[in-house]
Amino acid sequence: MKLALFDDHRLGVVAEAADGPVVVDVTGALGLPHDPDPLTAGWWRALARDYPRLREGLAEAARTGEARPLASVALHAPALSPSKIIACACNYADHVAEMHDVQERTLGGVESWMMNFDVFLKAPSSLSGPRDAIVLPEEIVAAGQEIHHESELVIVVGEGGTDIPEESALDHVFGYTLGLDITVRSAADRSRRKSYDTFSPLGPLLVTADEIGDPAGLEIRLDVNGEKRQDVRTADLLTPVPAIVSYASRMMTLLPGDLIFTGAPPGVGPIEPGDTLRSWIGGIGELALDVRQG
Repeated sequence: MKLALFDDHRLGVVAEAADGPVVVDVTGALGLPHDPDPLTAGWWRALARDYPRLREGLAEAARTGEARPLASVALHAPALSPSKIIACACNYADHVAEMHDVQERTLGGVESWMMNFDVFLKAPSSLSGPRDAIVLPEEIVAAGQEIHHESELVIVVGEGGTDIPEESALDHVFGYTLGLDITVRSAADRSRRKSYDTFSPLGPLLVTADEIGDPAGLEIRLDVNGEKRQDVRTADLLTPVPAIVSYASRMMTLLPGDLIFTGAPPGVGPIEPGDTLRSWIGGIGELALDVRQG
C-alpha cells in the first residue's frame, strides 16, 4: 500500500480515484497511542517493525474510511525521527565516472578514496517534506561553491537487526520512498556537506515493500527547470538493495524507521536559487521542489 504522513502527522493510505489521488486516515487502526510530535513518535517505528501484522487492519480501515483529496492535506516527509540516515556513495558506475570531472572542477583534483562504494551518515535534521523548499545556505552561495542535486531511491527499514544476511535482507525492509541527497561540492567530510537543513527532501509517499516487489525494477528521473538531468534504473545499482542492507547492518545496528539513501545516479549537477526540481520514481511518485537561498 501507499502511505502518507499528513496534517498533524496522521497516517493515511493513498489510493487513486476518478478525480485524482485520495487519502484515508487510518491512524486509529494501528491500535497505538498517536503522538503527533515527530521527535517522540514511537508509533511510527512500531508501524515500520510490525507492518506485516498490521497490514490487514490498515487495509480494512482504508476500505471503510472517509476519503479526502490528497491535494487538500498538508503532506510531511514519510519518516518520523529516524535514529539515523545512512547514505551510499559511488553506487552507479556512470556517476563514479562523471565525478572525476566534477572533482577536477570543484576541488582541482581527484580524491581517489572518494570513488569507492561505501556508506556514510547524514543528519536526521536535514529531512524536509514534499512541499518544502530546498534552502541553500547563504554563505555557501556567496562563496561560489557548487551545490548539486542527487535523486535517489530510499529504503525505509522495517524489522532492524545486526549482521543481516543478504539473502534475507529484503525481509527487513518496510518500504521505499524518493529522496534527494543535496550536496555541497567541497573537500569537507561527506556528512558535513550533505547535512544542512532541507538537504534531504523525502516523499511524497512511502510505498510498502510488498507493493514494490523487486526494487531493482524502478526508474528514477530528475528535471531542473524542465531540463532532464537524471534518468536511470535501479537495476544499474552496483550494490543492489539486499547487499546495501546487509553491508550497512554489519557496521551499525539498523533500527525500525531508519532511512538508507541508495546512491546518486549519473547526471548530477548544480542547483541555484530560483530553480525548480522535479524528481520521480515509478510506482512511488514525484517531488516538485523550489530552490531558494537562506
